[in-house]
This record gives sequence, C-alpha cells and structure tokens, in this order.
Amino acid sequence: MLPFRIGATSYIIPDDILPNARYLAALGEVQDIELVLFEVDDGPNNLPSPETVAELAALAGAHGLTYTVHLPLDLRLGASGDESHVSLIKARKVIERTRALDPWAYVLHLDGKDLLASLPEREGAGARAKSWQDYSVRALELAAEWAGGAERLAVENLERYPLNFILPVIDRVPVSRCVDVGHLWLDGHDPLPYLQAALPRTKVVHIHGIAERDHKSLAHVPPRQLNPVIEMLLREKYSGVLTLEVFGEEDFCSSLKALEGSLKSIHH
Repeated sequence: MLPFRIGATSYIIPDDILPNARYLAALGEVQDIELVLFEVDDGPNNLPSPETVAELAALAGAHGLTYTVHLPLDLRLGASGDESHVSLIKARKVIERTRALDPWAYVLHLDGKDLLASLPEREGAGARAKSWQDYSVRALELAAEWAGGAERLAVENLERYPLNFILPVIDRVPVSRCVDVGHLWLDGHDPLPYLQAALPRTKVVHIHGIAERDHKSLAHVPPRQLNPVIEMLLREKYSGVLTLEVFGEEDFCSSLKALEGSLKSIHH
C-alpha cells in the first residue's frame, strides 16, 4: 500500500473532462484526477457545468477518487494593486464552480514574468521585488478566502524561475505547495533538496519526463533520476498526490509502467 495517491490529468483520451474521468475511474489505476481548466475570453472554455460537477462528484464517491483543480491563469493583482484582475475573477469562478467536489487542492502559479524580466537590472529591482511579493500575498489571501482556507491552495514552482523565487511570498501565507519535479529536471536542477525542503507543506507533486519538451512520458526518465524521487516520497511517508502530469494515453500508460518499475526496484 503506497502512502501517496497516484493522479492523472483530465486529458488522457481525446475527449472532454467527464469522459476522461469515467475512463480513469474504470481503469482503477489512479486515485486522483487533475482537472486542467482553461477559459479564453470570447473563446473556448472547459469549465464544468453544475451537471458535470454533480457527475464528477458521484464518480469520486463510487471509486474513492479525489480531484485537484488547476486554476486557468497565473494569479496576480493588476499593475496598481487592482483586485479585480482577470486572473482573480477566473480563479474565483473556477473555485465556486468546483467547490462541490471538495478538491484535494487548487493548484496555481504566481505570475512573476514582469519581475523576472527586470531582475538583471539592479536599479530599483529590490523595490519591484517587494511590490510583487506584496501583491502576490494579497492575491493568495483573496483566493484563500474563496477556497475556504490558504492550505487548500497549492503554489507550484515554474520552469525558468529562480529556485527560491516564490519563497518570500509563501513564507507569509500558510498555503500548501505543489512541487513540479519535471520543471526542476527541465531546468537541470537536482530535485531532491528542493523536494525535501518543500515536503512538509506539499499536497501535490507533479512528475513528467522530458523529451522534445516537458510533460512527456516518464519512460524518458532514466531510473537513476526517477528512483531517488520515488524513494524519497516513500521514505518521508508523503501522503499527498503524485500526479503523472502527461497528456495522452500512450504517455500515461508508459508513465504508469515506469512508476511501477521504479517501485519494484526500490522494494527489492
């Protein structure tokens, strides 16, 4: 019996969220489904209807599933601290729409692209960083109110950002963490020290292989890289969700196989 729950994304077969959830529930290989939501202004969106949410909740009850919900936009306030920024409006809409699912966590990114672009410029960088941190703290506080508690928010590390970029923000708000091991591999980092430090607050771990891009099968990850990560999760009795964050049936099935191979080699 594993201490953690294995998860998959809501885009394994080329269909909508509900058929994917039915497919994964019937397969019986995962205990959590990451609902990857998007909403384009005047364009497509996949926000589940109340009827779909009710069906997802029924599936969860029948199969012992949980859901993690990935918010559609990187969270931020407007340039002058505007609390009606579109990312917050959409976050609130998603949180309210999916509340009946009692999600394991709401996974989110903090939007620091503007600050990241200005970091090499020494002049005023400290003040800009402080301002970004204050705005990010406020954005998280607002989302926490809607979610029913800061611990329900899981802030994810992103590729091409400094390793400690989000730490000054999450040190001020008692949010949970989402550690994306694939992003750490993509940037050439050893994920173990980062994961070890983050685990006490981590509710979700994302893992995926790197091929021509990230979010590919774990079959692309050599056992010498994959096994130590899985070993750490077992040793530390991590009880959150380990999401195989891939998209497509082939990548999902081969990722499951790689994970099973890793678990077997560790137990032997």
